[in-house]
Amino acid sequence: MRAVPATLTRFLPSRRDYEGLSSSWKTDLLAGITVGIVALPLALAFGVSSGVGAEAGLITAVVAGLVAAVMGGSHVQVSGPTGAMVVVLAPVVAIHGVGSIALVSLMAGLLVVILGISGLGRAVAFIPWPVVEGFTLGIAAIIFLQQVPLATGTEAVPGHNTLLAAFESASQATVPTVLQTLGVVAGVAAVMLLLPKLNKALPASLIAVLLATVAAELLQLDIPRIGELPHSLSAPSVPSLDPAALGGLLMPAVSIAMLAAIESLLSARVAAGMVGPDGRPSGAYSPDRELMGQGLASVAAGFFGGMPATGAIARTAVNVRSGAKTRLSAIVHALVLLAIIYLAADLVGKIPLAVLAGILMVTATRMVSRRTVTAIMGSTRADAFVFVLTALITVAFDLIVAIEIGLVAAAIFTLRKFASLSGVKREEIPGPREEGDEHIAIFRLDGAMFFGAAERVLQEISQVKDIQVAIIRLSQVRMLDATGAHTLVEVISALELRGVTVLLKGVQPQHLELVTNVGVIRSLRHHKHLFTSLPEAVAHARSHVLRNAAANA
Repeated sequence: MRAVPATLTRFLPSRRDYEGLSSSWKTDLLAGITVGIVALPLALAFGVSSGVGAEAGLITAVVAGLVAAVMGGSHVQVSGPTGAMVVVLAPVVAIHGVGSIALVSLMAGLLVVILGISGLGRAVAFIPWPVVEGFTLGIAAIIFLQQVPLATGTEAVPGHNTLLAAFESASQATVPTVLQTLGVVAGVAAVMLLLPKLNKALPASLIAVLLATVAAELLQLDIPRIGELPHSLSAPSVPSLDPAALGGLLMPAVSIAMLAAIESLLSARVAAGMVGPDGRPSGAYSPDRELMGQGLASVAAGFFGGMPATGAIARTAVNVRSGAKTRLSAIVHALVLLAIIYLAADLVGKIPLAVLAGILMVTATRMVSRRTVTAIMGSTRADAFVFVLTALITVAFDLIVAIEIGLVAAAIFTLRKFASLSGVKREEIPGPREEGDEHIAIFRLDGAMFFGAAERVLQEISQVKDIQVAIIRLSQVRMLDATGAHTLVEVISALELRGVTVLLKGVQPQHLELVTNVGVIRSLRHHKHLFTSLPEAVAHARSHVLRNAAANA
């Protein structure tokens, strides 16, 4: 049997995934049970909110949660349906129908696998913090607004704008249904907000579900319920591959894949820095393997009729804070949910939909802390603008568009900052003045000589008059790109056309190949007009001025 290539072994499970299990299995087991209890209402709520149904949310939490736990790149990551994914899936369901989700889950999962194999997992580190938090704030707002129909006991109104759809659904509410559903939402929110203040160890969301469901049964409230759920997992099957459907689902699949990759990697990155009850961080993770695992998880969920999955930061945080050290906890979490399907499906079906709305509304308000918003808004104007812009575009348009525009805006502000720190300064000739020094100019280029600063350098040097020799110092240039090098060619050519001899001093070794290839050296009057020290360049400039004076005498 042929050995597995070394490039692929990093994606495969190994004994190292369970190092320390002999000493941590008890805490891992308890952490998995805790996370499973917390994940149950969230899985149901996200399934209903996306339009796929509670059954699909539960299936995804089981199947995708198990596959990602075994194949993913993080030891403590917990995966399943998430709020961000709900935001993308809801319009797909509205346009293409519920039956399209299994297929789009397969497509998106394969794309995420490709991203993992291609080694793009570390790219998430380049997403600026204000973009991430703005994106999260926008998602939180959408999740909250999406619960309005469930909270008011009305049918969701399909629409591209979540805010308008929420207002339209609320306007259709009728008494007494709306009073009952809002009462349930308020009760759930009160339990979830107040119970942790009494005892943080209690699963507030699960207790809220139990109390609200019992109250609805005792009071015989006539409000929508989850309804019938399967008592077992259905056999896996391949979704119908209609070529017309594939074409229509390609762009949604790309958006879902990008979202799944970004959210999973961000969650894993945050989890790696979290500290457990023992005061130790969770440890490193493999970004590329995490993408591979999350992609396979979505593919598996699609085969079982589920929805795309991602790493879930809230459930992962519960996992870490419960003391989880290995993948066993995430595996146990999936098995707990599987047991609920087989043993308690009828009881779960009686849960009012308004209960799930209350859970998600509270979850949405907790996604971005007030401290984070205050910190970003009080940082710089550019960062505050990027944060607000990303959040607004997320709510008004599209999640992926919001990230793209946020990245572009952040890049523009960063380039402006680099450009402001870069520039050109005219210096005095060091040492005692000599005759003819007034015909020599020394220019020092600072910072980054790139496309954002090149034009200003060209303008400032080209405006200098009444000189015979220009010494351009490059020793302080930390970054040089092709545009900056080409600008040097333009500066040198413009000065030489005016009869000014240009001397270059201090070209750094890492820039020498670039300036040579672009033609900077070739644009000089003589290849010997390249110096490594300023005194040598000044001495050559003075001799040049003296020769000109002698020639004109």
